[in-house]
Amino acid sequence: MNKIITLFFLIMFFIGTDTFIVSPLLPILRESFGISIEQSGWIVSAYALGYALFALIAGPLSDAWNRKKVLLFGLLGFGIFTLLCGFAVDFWTMFAFRLLAGISAAFASPQVWAAIPQLVQPHKVLKAMGVVTAGLAFSQMLGVPIGSYLATAGWQTPFIMIGCCTFLIVIWTAVLLPALPPSIQKQKALSIRNRYRSLLQGSTPKVAFLAYFLFQLGNFAAFSFIGTWLSDKFSLNVANIGTVILFLGLGNTISSLFGSSLVNKVGPKHSLIYGVIFIGLLYLLLPYLPSVTYVEITYFLIFLILGMIFPLMMSMLQTLSATARGTVSSLANSSMYFGTMVGSFTAGMLYAHSGGFISVSLFSVICFGVSLILFIRSGVLLGLRLK
Repeated sequence: MNKIITLFFLIMFFIGTDTFIVSPLLPILRESFGISIEQSGWIVSAYALGYALFALIAGPLSDAWNRKKVLLFGLLGFGIFTLLCGFAVDFWTMFAFRLLAGISAAFASPQVWAAIPQLVQPHKVLKAMGVVTAGLAFSQMLGVPIGSYLATAGWQTPFIMIGCCTFLIVIWTAVLLPALPPSIQKQKALSIRNRYRSLLQGSTPKVAFLAYFLFQLGNFAAFSFIGTWLSDKFSLNVANIGTVILFLGLGNTISSLFGSSLVNKVGPKHSLIYGVIFIGLLYLLLPYLPSVTYVEITYFLIFLILGMIFPLMMSMLQTLSATARGTVSSLANSSMYFGTMVGSFTAGMLYAHSGGFISVSLFSVICFGVSLILFIRSGVLLGLRLK
Protein backbone atom coordinates (compact mmCIF):
# COMPACT_ATOMS: atom_id res chain seq x y z
CA MET A 1 0.00 0.00 0.00
CA ASN A 2 2.89 2.38 0.73
CA LYS A 3 4.11 1.95 -2.85
CA ILE A 4 0.70 2.91 -4.20
CA ILE A 5 0.51 6.01 -2.00
CA THR A 6 4.01 6.91 -3.19
CA LEU A 7 2.82 6.48 -6.77
CA PHE A 8 -0.15 8.77 -6.13
CA PHE A 9 2.23 11.25 -4.51
CA LEU A 10 4.38 11.33 -7.66
CA ILE A 11 1.37 11.64 -9.96
CA MET A 12 0.19 14.70 -8.04
CA PHE A 13 3.76 16.01 -7.94
CA PHE A 14 4.07 16.13 -11.72
CA ILE A 15 0.51 17.30 -12.33
CA GLY A 16 1.02 19.96 -9.68
CA THR A 17 4.35 21.05 -11.12
CA ASP A 18 2.75 21.43 -14.54
CA THR A 19 -0.19 23.33 -13.04
CA PHE A 20 1.95 25.77 -11.04
CA ILE A 21 4.97 26.14 -13.34
CA VAL A 22 3.33 28.76 -15.56
CA SER A 23 3.05 31.36 -12.79
CA PRO A 24 6.80 32.05 -12.39
CA LEU A 25 7.24 31.76 -16.16
CA LEU A 26 4.62 34.40 -17.04
CA PRO A 27 7.08 37.31 -17.30
CA ILE A 28 9.37 35.43 -19.72
CA LEU A 29 6.43 33.95 -21.68
CA ARG A 30 4.90 37.41 -21.98
CA GLU A 31 8.15 38.70 -23.44
CA SER A 32 8.71 35.69 -25.73
CA PHE A 33 5.21 35.76 -27.22
CA GLY A 34 4.82 39.56 -27.19
CA ILE A 35 1.54 39.53 -25.24
CA SER A 36 -0.07 41.77 -22.62
CA ILE A 37 -0.51 41.06 -18.90
CA GLU A 38 -4.20 40.23 -19.47
CA GLN A 39 -3.34 37.77 -22.25
CA SER A 40 -0.65 36.10 -20.16
CA GLY A 41 -3.31 35.23 -17.60
CA TRP A 42 -5.02 33.12 -20.25
CA ILE A 43 -2.01 30.82 -20.43
CA VAL A 44 -2.94 29.82 -16.88
CA SER A 45 -6.65 29.86 -17.71
CA ALA A 46 -6.29 27.58 -20.76
CA TYR A 47 -5.14 24.63 -18.63
CA ALA A 48 -7.78 25.42 -16.01
CA LEU A 49 -10.54 25.70 -18.61
CA GLY A 50 -9.78 22.32 -20.15
CA TYR A 51 -9.57 20.69 -16.74
CA ALA A 52 -12.71 22.32 -15.35
CA LEU A 53 -14.95 21.45 -18.30
CA PHE A 54 -13.86 17.85 -18.81
CA ALA A 55 -13.60 16.96 -15.13
CA LEU A 56 -17.38 17.32 -15.04
CA ILE A 57 -17.59 14.50 -17.57
CA ALA A 58 -14.63 12.37 -16.48
CA GLY A 59 -15.78 11.86 -12.90
CA PRO A 60 -19.23 10.42 -13.53
CA LEU A 61 -17.95 8.27 -16.39
CA SER A 62 -15.12 6.88 -14.28
CA ASP A 63 -17.56 5.78 -11.57
CA ALA A 64 -18.74 3.14 -14.06
CA TRP A 65 -15.28 2.31 -15.49
CA ASN A 66 -12.08 0.76 -14.23
CA ARG A 67 -10.25 3.67 -12.58
CA LYS A 68 -6.83 2.26 -13.46
CA LYS A 69 -7.53 2.45 -17.19
CA VAL A 70 -8.92 5.98 -16.92
CA LEU A 71 -5.85 7.04 -14.96
CA LEU A 72 -3.45 5.50 -17.50
CA PHE A 73 -5.03 7.16 -20.52
CA GLY A 74 -5.28 10.48 -18.70
CA LEU A 75 -1.61 10.40 -17.69
CA LEU A 76 -0.50 9.45 -21.20
CA GLY A 77 -2.36 12.39 -22.76
CA PHE A 78 -1.07 14.70 -20.03
CA GLY A 79 2.52 13.71 -20.78
CA ILE A 80 2.14 14.16 -24.54
CA PHE A 81 0.53 17.60 -24.47
CA THR A 82 2.80 18.93 -21.72
CA LEU A 83 5.78 17.86 -23.82
CA LEU A 84 4.30 19.69 -26.81
CA CYS A 85 4.00 22.90 -24.73
CA GLY A 86 7.79 23.02 -24.95
CA PHE A 87 7.48 23.35 -28.73
CA ALA A 88 4.83 26.10 -28.77
CA VAL A 89 5.74 28.89 -31.19
CA ASP A 90 3.22 31.54 -30.18
CA PHE A 91 0.43 32.36 -27.74
CA TRP A 92 -2.25 30.35 -29.53
CA THR A 93 -0.26 27.13 -29.87
CA MET A 94 0.67 27.38 -26.19
CA PHE A 95 -2.99 28.03 -25.35
CA ALA A 96 -4.06 24.94 -27.33
CA PHE A 97 -1.48 22.59 -25.78
CA ARG A 98 -2.22 23.89 -22.27
CA LEU A 99 -5.92 23.34 -22.90
CA LEU A 100 -5.33 19.74 -24.03
CA ALA A 101 -2.98 19.06 -21.10
CA GLY A 102 -5.69 20.29 -18.76
CA ILE A 103 -8.28 18.02 -20.39
CA SER A 104 -5.98 15.03 -19.94
CA ALA A 105 -5.27 15.90 -16.30
CA ALA A 106 -9.03 16.11 -15.74
CA PHE A 107 -9.26 12.37 -16.44
CA ALA A 108 -6.17 11.47 -14.38
CA SER A 109 -6.16 13.53 -11.20
CA PRO A 110 -9.69 12.77 -9.89
CA GLN A 111 -8.96 9.04 -10.07
CA VAL A 112 -6.26 9.49 -7.44
CA TRP A 113 -8.60 11.14 -4.93
CA ALA A 114 -11.40 8.69 -5.68
CA ALA A 115 -9.12 5.64 -5.41
CA ILE A 116 -7.83 6.50 -1.94
CA PRO A 117 -11.10 5.62 -0.10
CA GLN A 118 -11.26 2.40 -2.15
CA LEU A 119 -7.74 1.30 -1.21
CA VAL A 120 -7.20 2.75 2.26
CA GLN A 121 -8.87 1.87 5.55
CA PRO A 122 -11.44 4.53 6.57
CA HIS A 123 -9.55 5.77 9.62
CA LYS A 124 -6.42 6.31 7.48
CA VAL A 125 -8.09 8.17 4.59
CA LEU A 126 -7.33 11.68 5.88
CA LYS A 127 -3.68 10.80 6.49
CA ALA A 128 -3.37 9.24 3.01
CA MET A 129 -4.95 12.32 1.45
CA GLY A 130 -2.49 14.46 3.37
CA VAL A 131 0.45 12.48 1.96
CA VAL A 132 -0.91 12.70 -1.59
CA THR A 133 -1.62 16.41 -1.10
CA ALA A 134 2.04 16.69 -0.14
CA GLY A 135 2.76 15.75 -3.76
CA LEU A 136 1.17 19.05 -4.76
CA ALA A 137 3.10 20.78 -2.00
CA PHE A 138 6.40 19.25 -3.13
CA SER A 139 5.62 20.40 -6.66
CA GLN A 140 5.63 23.94 -5.31
CA MET A 141 8.59 23.45 -3.00
CA LEU A 142 10.85 21.60 -5.46
CA GLY A 143 9.15 21.07 -8.82
CA VAL A 144 8.33 24.69 -9.59
CA PRO A 145 11.67 26.12 -8.36
CA ILE A 146 13.61 23.44 -10.27
CA GLY A 147 11.50 24.22 -13.32
CA SER A 148 12.26 27.91 -12.86
CA TYR A 149 15.98 27.20 -12.70
CA LEU A 150 15.75 25.00 -15.80
CA ALA A 151 13.90 27.82 -17.55
CA THR A 152 17.06 29.94 -17.39
CA ALA A 153 18.31 27.67 -20.18
CA GLY A 154 15.05 28.23 -22.07
CA TRP A 155 11.43 28.37 -21.00
CA GLN A 156 10.76 25.21 -23.05
CA THR A 157 12.91 22.98 -20.83
CA PRO A 158 10.50 22.52 -17.86
CA PHE A 159 7.63 21.39 -20.09
CA ILE A 160 9.82 18.87 -21.92
CA MET A 161 11.16 17.44 -18.65
CA ILE A 162 7.70 17.10 -17.08
CA GLY A 163 6.38 15.35 -20.18
CA CYS A 164 9.23 12.83 -20.26
CA CYS A 165 8.95 12.08 -16.52
CA THR A 166 5.21 11.53 -16.90
CA PHE A 167 5.84 8.74 -19.41
CA LEU A 168 7.87 6.92 -16.73
CA ILE A 169 4.98 7.34 -14.27
CA VAL A 170 2.62 5.80 -16.83
CA ILE A 171 4.77 2.67 -16.93
CA TRP A 172 4.94 2.46 -13.13
CA THR A 173 1.17 2.90 -12.85
CA ALA A 174 0.54 0.09 -15.33
CA VAL A 175 2.77 -2.27 -13.36
CA LEU A 176 1.94 -1.37 -9.76
CA LEU A 177 -1.67 -0.24 -9.49
CA PRO A 178 -4.31 -2.98 -9.14
CA ALA A 179 -7.48 -2.95 -11.16
CA LEU A 180 -10.08 -0.63 -9.65
CA PRO A 181 -13.45 -1.88 -10.90
CA PRO A 182 -16.47 0.43 -10.62
CA SER A 183 -18.38 0.49 -7.36
CA ILE A 184 -21.62 0.43 -9.33
CA GLN A 185 -22.70 -1.92 -12.11
CA LYS A 186 -22.76 -0.39 -15.58
CA GLN A 187 -26.31 -1.46 -16.18
CA LYS A 188 -27.33 0.38 -13.01
CA ALA A 189 -25.24 3.44 -13.73
CA LEU A 190 -27.04 6.74 -13.83
CA SER A 191 -26.60 9.18 -16.68
CA ILE A 192 -24.11 11.97 -16.07
CA ARG A 193 -26.91 14.47 -15.55
CA ASN A 194 -28.78 12.25 -13.12
CA ARG A 195 -25.61 11.44 -11.20
CA TYR A 196 -24.94 15.11 -10.57
CA ARG A 197 -28.59 15.62 -9.72
CA SER A 198 -28.40 12.78 -7.20
CA LEU A 199 -25.18 14.11 -5.69
CA LEU A 200 -26.43 17.67 -5.38
CA GLN A 201 -29.76 16.87 -3.74
CA GLY A 202 -30.42 19.15 -0.80
CA SER A 203 -28.68 22.37 0.18
CA THR A 204 -25.60 20.90 1.89
CA PRO A 205 -23.65 19.74 -1.21
CA LYS A 206 -24.62 22.82 -3.25
CA VAL A 207 -23.42 25.23 -0.60
CA ALA A 208 -20.30 23.15 0.15
CA PHE A 209 -19.17 23.07 -3.49
CA LEU A 210 -19.88 26.80 -3.90
CA ALA A 211 -17.77 27.46 -0.80
CA TYR A 212 -14.95 25.34 -2.24
CA PHE A 213 -15.13 27.19 -5.58
CA LEU A 214 -14.89 30.58 -3.88
CA PHE A 215 -11.95 29.48 -1.78
CA GLN A 216 -10.03 28.31 -4.84
CA LEU A 217 -11.07 31.45 -6.73
CA GLY A 218 -9.33 33.57 -4.12
CA ASN A 219 -6.41 31.17 -3.76
CA PHE A 220 -5.47 31.05 -7.43
CA ALA A 221 -6.23 34.70 -8.12
CA ALA A 222 -3.39 35.53 -5.75
CA PHE A 223 -1.14 32.66 -6.85
CA SER A 224 -1.39 33.25 -10.60
CA PHE A 225 0.38 36.60 -10.47
CA ILE A 226 2.99 35.89 -7.80
CA GLY A 227 5.70 35.79 -10.46
CA THR A 228 4.55 38.97 -12.17
CA TRP A 229 4.29 40.86 -8.85
CA LEU A 230 7.72 39.71 -7.63
CA SER A 231 9.24 40.68 -10.96
CA ASP A 232 7.62 44.13 -10.97
CA LYS A 233 8.13 45.05 -7.30
CA PHE A 234 11.51 43.49 -6.52
CA SER A 235 12.95 43.09 -10.07
CA LEU A 236 13.44 39.35 -9.59
CA ASN A 237 14.34 37.12 -12.51
CA VAL A 238 12.75 33.71 -13.09
CA ALA A 239 15.36 31.86 -10.99
CA ASN A 240 14.91 34.27 -8.05
CA ILE A 241 11.13 33.84 -8.29
CA GLY A 242 11.66 30.09 -8.10
CA THR A 243 13.58 30.58 -4.86
CA VAL A 244 10.65 32.49 -3.32
CA ILE A 245 8.28 29.71 -4.37
CA LEU A 246 10.64 27.24 -2.70
CA PHE A 247 9.64 28.75 0.67
CA LEU A 248 5.99 28.69 -0.35
CA GLY A 249 6.19 24.99 -1.18
CA LEU A 250 8.17 24.23 1.97
CA GLY A 251 5.32 25.48 4.15
CA ASN A 252 2.77 23.49 2.16
CA THR A 253 4.88 20.34 2.31
CA ILE A 254 5.42 20.43 6.07
CA SER A 255 1.73 21.00 6.71
CA SER A 256 0.56 18.34 4.24
CA LEU A 257 2.72 15.72 5.94
CA PHE A 258 2.04 16.64 9.56
CA GLY A 259 -1.05 18.86 9.53
CA SER A 260 -3.52 15.99 10.03
CA SER A 261 -2.30 15.54 13.62
CA LEU A 262 -3.00 19.19 14.38
CA VAL A 263 -6.43 19.00 12.74
CA ASN A 264 -7.26 15.98 14.89
CA LYS A 265 -6.35 17.91 18.04
CA VAL A 266 -8.04 21.18 17.16
CA GLY A 267 -11.03 19.67 15.38
CA PRO A 268 -12.10 20.14 11.73
CA LYS A 269 -14.40 23.10 12.31
CA HIS A 270 -11.96 25.19 14.31
CA SER A 271 -9.06 24.21 12.05
CA LEU A 272 -10.94 25.50 9.03
CA ILE A 273 -12.16 28.70 10.71
CA TYR A 274 -8.83 29.72 12.24
CA GLY A 275 -6.88 28.66 9.17
CA VAL A 276 -8.92 30.70 6.68
CA ILE A 277 -8.94 33.78 8.93
CA PHE A 278 -5.16 33.58 9.37
CA ILE A 279 -4.58 33.25 5.61
CA GLY A 280 -6.81 36.26 4.97
CA LEU A 281 -4.88 38.43 7.41
CA LEU A 282 -1.56 37.45 5.86
CA TYR A 283 -2.78 38.27 2.34
CA LEU A 284 -3.88 41.71 3.54
CA LEU A 285 -0.35 42.27 4.84
CA LEU A 286 1.53 40.79 1.87
CA PRO A 287 1.48 43.71 -0.65
CA TYR A 288 2.99 46.10 1.90
CA LEU A 289 6.02 44.02 2.87
CA PRO A 290 9.30 45.88 2.26
CA SER A 291 11.65 43.04 1.31
CA VAL A 292 11.78 39.64 -0.35
CA THR A 293 12.74 38.03 2.98
CA TYR A 294 9.46 39.11 4.58
CA VAL A 295 7.58 37.92 1.50
CA GLU A 296 9.22 34.49 1.77
CA ILE A 297 8.28 34.19 5.45
CA THR A 298 4.70 35.26 4.78
CA TYR A 299 4.24 32.86 1.89
CA PHE A 300 5.70 30.09 4.03
CA LEU A 301 3.03 30.74 6.68
CA ILE A 302 0.19 31.05 4.12
CA PHE A 303 0.97 27.74 2.49
CA LEU A 304 1.69 26.08 5.82
CA ILE A 305 -1.99 26.68 6.62
CA LEU A 306 -3.17 25.83 3.08
CA GLY A 307 -1.45 22.45 3.33
CA MET A 308 -3.52 21.72 6.41
CA ILE A 309 -6.95 22.81 5.22
CA PHE A 310 -6.87 21.55 1.62
CA PRO A 311 -6.97 17.80 2.52
CA LEU A 312 -9.54 18.71 5.17
CA MET A 313 -11.77 20.25 2.51
CA MET A 314 -11.32 17.26 0.19
CA SER A 315 -12.16 14.87 3.02
CA MET A 316 -15.29 16.87 3.85
CA LEU A 317 -16.49 16.77 0.26
CA GLN A 318 -15.85 13.01 0.03
CA THR A 319 -18.37 12.49 2.87
CA LEU A 320 -21.15 13.69 0.56
CA SER A 321 -21.38 10.32 -1.23
CA ALA A 322 -20.01 6.82 -0.72
CA THR A 323 -20.99 5.52 -4.18
CA ALA A 324 -20.06 8.43 -6.45
CA ARG A 325 -16.59 9.35 -5.24
CA GLY A 326 -15.34 9.94 -8.77
CA THR A 327 -18.18 12.40 -9.34
CA VAL A 328 -17.38 14.14 -6.05
CA SER A 329 -13.66 14.31 -6.85
CA SER A 330 -14.25 15.59 -10.36
CA LEU A 331 -16.75 18.22 -9.26
CA ALA A 332 -14.30 19.35 -6.57
CA ASN A 333 -11.43 19.50 -9.06
CA SER A 334 -13.64 21.18 -11.63
CA SER A 335 -14.63 23.77 -9.03
CA MET A 336 -10.96 24.34 -8.26
CA TYR A 337 -10.00 24.82 -11.88
CA PHE A 338 -12.98 27.00 -12.68
CA GLY A 339 -11.74 29.03 -9.73
CA THR A 340 -8.26 29.02 -11.27
CA MET A 341 -9.59 30.17 -14.64
CA VAL A 342 -11.84 32.93 -13.29
CA GLY A 343 -9.28 33.87 -10.65
CA SER A 344 -6.37 34.26 -13.08
CA PHE A 345 -8.52 36.27 -15.51
CA THR A 346 -9.86 38.50 -12.73
CA ALA A 347 -6.40 38.92 -11.21
CA GLY A 348 -5.02 39.95 -14.60
CA MET A 349 -7.65 42.66 -14.96
CA LEU A 350 -7.22 43.88 -11.39
CA TYR A 351 -3.43 43.82 -11.57
CA ALA A 352 -3.34 45.76 -14.84
CA HIS A 353 -6.07 48.31 -14.17
CA SER A 354 -6.90 48.53 -10.44
CA GLY A 355 -3.85 49.08 -8.29
CA GLY A 356 -1.69 46.04 -8.96
CA PHE A 357 -1.27 43.25 -6.42
CA ILE A 358 -3.02 45.16 -3.62
CA SER A 359 -6.39 44.80 -5.37
CA VAL A 360 -5.66 41.14 -6.17
CA SER A 361 -4.93 40.30 -2.53
CA LEU A 362 -8.04 42.16 -1.35
CA PHE A 363 -10.15 40.23 -3.85
CA SER A 364 -8.69 36.97 -2.51
CA VAL A 365 -9.47 37.90 1.09
CA ILE A 366 -13.11 38.65 0.22
CA CYS A 367 -13.40 35.27 -1.51
CA PHE A 368 -11.92 33.51 1.54
CA GLY A 369 -14.33 35.23 3.90
CA VAL A 370 -17.45 34.35 1.91
CA SER A 371 -16.18 30.78 1.43
CA LEU A 372 -15.72 30.32 5.18
CA ILE A 373 -19.24 31.54 5.92
CA LEU A 374 -20.70 29.14 3.34
CA PHE A 375 -18.69 26.16 4.62
CA ILE A 376 -20.02 26.74 8.12
CA ARG A 377 -23.60 27.19 6.94
CA SER A 378 -23.53 24.13 4.67
CA GLY A 379 -23.25 21.72 7.61
CA VAL A 380 -20.66 19.58 5.79
CA LEU A 381 -18.30 19.89 8.75
CA LEU A 382 -20.72 17.85 10.80
CA GLY A 383 -20.29 14.83 8.50
CA LEU A 384 -16.52 14.59 8.97
CA ARG A 385 -15.13 12.40 11.71
CA LEU A 386 -11.38 12.36 12.21
CA LYS A 387 -9.35 9.72 14.02
